[in-house]
Amino acid sequence: MLYAIISEDVANSLEIRVKTRPAHIERLEILKSEGRLVLAGPHPAIDSIDPGTAGFSGSLIIAEFPSLEDAQAWADADPYYETGVYAKVTVKPFKKVLP
Repeated sequence: MLYAIISEDVANSLEIRVKTRPAHIERLEILKSEGRLVLAGPHPAIDSIDPGTAGFSGSLIIAEFPSLEDAQAWADADPYYETGVYAKVTVKPFKKVLP
């Protein structure tokens, strides 16, 4: 089943985010190589594709996991969560309708 992992950053997370990004992306690449990643990306803190020093306000990942518990465990082990980039992470079942 698909799950949405919706994360909210702490204030001024950009420096920690940049430092931790390679480890975060490495885990996403594993999901992608297994054919389980639907989409992933950050929410710019301002209305711009490149928010510069404004940084990001959170992230969205939609991926396939065997269960909600597995999705939650994966989210809890995210380097962004472990290093304090994320203030809050919500994991919910997701049903893709379109496209």
